[in-house]
Amino acid sequence: MWELNVLVLYVVFTAIFFYLLYGVIRAGVRDGIRAADKRREAEAEPESTPDPAR
Repeated sequence: MWELNVLVLYVVFTAIFFYLLYGVIRAGVRDGIRAADKRREAEAEPESTPDPAR
């Protein structure tokens, strides 16, 4: 019985660890995509604005 409890606890804590790791990686990817989108918008913005002198 003791071995089963140890195995179950190991599986539960491993699952929690990987779920937290998934959340951290997902947040990092999301923030990276947002940063890349902002950088692209900032680079494209001067070209897309009309010149008022023309």
